[in-house]
Amino acid sequence: MLFAPPAYTPTLESARQVLKQYYGYDSFRPMQEEIISSILSGRDTVVLMPTGGGKSVCFQVPAVISEGVCVVVSPLIALMKDQVEALKANGIAAAGINSSIGQSEQNNIGAACMSGHLKLLYVSPEKLLSPGFLQFLQRLKISMFAIDEAHCISSWGHDFRPEYTQLRLLREQFPQVPIIALTATADRLTQRDIQQQLRLSEPQVFTASFDRPNLNLIVRPGQDRVGGILEFLDRHPDQPGIIYCLSRKQCETLSQKLVAKGYRAGHYHAGMTPNQRSAVQEGFLKDDLQVIIATIAFGMGIDKSNVRWVIHYNLPKNIEGYYQEIGRAGRDGTDATALLFYSFADVMSLREMLTKDNPNLTQLNLTKLERMQQFAEAASCRRKILLNYFGETLATDCGNCDICRNPPTTFDGTLIAQKALSAVVRMRERASIGLLIDVLRGMRNQAVLSGGYDQIKTYGAGADLPYLDWYSYVHQMLNDGLLYIAYEEGYALKITELGKEVLQGQRQLPLKQFKPAEKAEKTTRASRKAAQAATTPTDATAALFERLRQLRKRIADEQNVPPYVVFSDATLEEMAAEKPVSRVAMLAISGVGMKKFETYGEAFIKEILEHRGGGAPDASNTVYPDSDMGEGLEMPPAQAPRKREVGDTHETTFQLHRVGLSVEAIAERRSLSTGTVRAHIETLYAKGYQIRLEEFLTMDEFAEIQTARDQLGGEPLLRDLFDHLREKHDYFKLRLAVHYQKRLREG
Repeated sequence: MLFAPPAYTPTLESARQVLKQYYGYDSFRPMQEEIISSILSGRDTVVLMPTGGGKSVCFQVPAVISEGVCVVVSPLIALMKDQVEALKANGIAAAGINSSIGQSEQNNIGAACMSGHLKLLYVSPEKLLSPGFLQFLQRLKISMFAIDEAHCISSWGHDFRPEYTQLRLLREQFPQVPIIALTATADRLTQRDIQQQLRLSEPQVFTASFDRPNLNLIVRPGQDRVGGILEFLDRHPDQPGIIYCLSRKQCETLSQKLVAKGYRAGHYHAGMTPNQRSAVQEGFLKDDLQVIIATIAFGMGIDKSNVRWVIHYNLPKNIEGYYQEIGRAGRDGTDATALLFYSFADVMSLREMLTKDNPNLTQLNLTKLERMQQFAEAASCRRKILLNYFGETLATDCGNCDICRNPPTTFDGTLIAQKALSAVVRMRERASIGLLIDVLRGMRNQAVLSGGYDQIKTYGAGADLPYLDWYSYVHQMLNDGLLYIAYEEGYALKITELGKEVLQGQRQLPLKQFKPAEKAEKTTRASRKAAQAATTPTDATAALFERLRQLRKRIADEQNVPPYVVFSDATLEEMAAEKPVSRVAMLAISGVGMKKFETYGEAFIKEILEHRGGGAPDASNTVYPDSDMGEGLEMPPAQAPRKREVGDTHETTFQLHRVGLSVEAIAERRSLSTGTVRAHIETLYAKGYQIRLEEFLTMDEFAEIQTARDQLGGEPLLRDLFDHLREKHDYFKLRLAVHYQKRLREG
């Protein structure tokens, strides 16, 4: 049975309430609130946000608070299934229609749509555009269309799917319904093509930062890849990850080698049967398999938040694909690693493959492969290169890639860059890389002479450098964001604002000579294991995290859902650090909403208490919530407590509060969320500490809340009180009012 969330007025305030109640987060991530505001205004909206940046929330939250059903176009059944399961786990009514469900279930889903109970309906583009389904949609109140993986609609993109091009019919059939296009990987040209293909009407475009600072970017030489992978896995025990290979045979061979070494590994590629692929994917989602070795067919449908690393056994075809694939690691925001093995043999294999795949796009594909090759061979900050590719500038080196940790020797290449930039301008930004180098070196071929480029001032200005040197320097300038390639204009080089600054002498440019990384010195497996044992954390926080992770796995297996649907790694890490043992403290953990607290809260609080040695919770020694889920805190006498009954983290918050710091200031000082600090304040007040209550709850607010409690009678649940007051006061104020009333009664 599907249960729709209660009705909301579609405002940003109600969006924030939904975020907290159903997702368990106190505030939106950067740009999410602005995107939601645009969607609520009824405008077509384009969202460009990296994997793990929170794209789904941008349309899911507006869908919950808007009248009607949001129709989500998704390219893979696995992707639909994961998102629908996650929504249901959060208490939101959602469903997906695809080839894996029967007619009876489709009829039930259709009825739920018609009755208004369903808030999000996931479908494939083929299903969406089938005649019977379009007629069905015409009978519904549709709040919006959300086109996920929108880059699939563009032939300029890295994952073009012809069936996506038919989505332009949505504008014709539903001219008044806003369309939301979302993607994690789209360069400048693909972004523009998405808008044109979908016939979007003056869309508001949001481009979030593509920076994923939690990803550690590493490139290693391609020799002894299997040995390198085994060494990596030894240093990352039990951490789930994906290894991408170029061919099916490589997948199977590497999988067999890892299994022989004792790893829980499986392979995945298009040559397997649907049942075989489904079983492997299910094993990975449920943490039964640690390692998946796959072709690029794997991963688009994966919403697994605790993937800790991604390894590329071979060079990817382009930066868009590489960026999307590494984005499957660290989606929860915690540290993750992206390791790429590179050899020139990969380049040659890919060139042969790309010339056969689609002759009409050969030049485009080879040019993008060239950029990928330059990324692998780069001698400058790798994160800067990725961000520059997507039109974003990083002011300083990232410090979290192999180049930044071991920077190469540089020289002042400003004059070299100025020669190239000047030639680009004098050639009216119409030249490709090869033609530019020919002009700089003073070549007299047909392309140079027919364009009259032998007459410009910079003709022959770089004759002292060989072709390969210029080739390297021009690509460094591309990687550093001084130039970009206009694919739609014959692959012409264009100068950026940063390039103009260098050309005009306003900025210097260091250049580097690429040097292949030295092959790491091999160590024995025994010595690696010894080193690992010496550095493995043994503190209570790490031990508790492991207990919580095992509990999550048991619960997930019982409910037949992936573990990350229960809680993400990031949420478990915060639990392990904060050790919440009350309803209030648990709800303050990021990722713990009301539905998940009611479903899982008791089990996780019990696990934390047992880890602390407190045994099972009882009314005399704990602040564990009581059965009505409303009050949840035992109240000591109004006087200051005889002994401190809170942990060090609460005590630190109390001392900062005593000296006059606000919640926001304490959160900033301690690198905590404001929700966590507010939970500390509430726990401290409930335990009898002298908190300046007037900073958080006025007497007028208390009187209004108390009147509502009297009207409801007895000891009402907080959610009933929240609804009765028409969501005027948040749960923090409601709980403080309850504690204050207790103090009044206890004198």
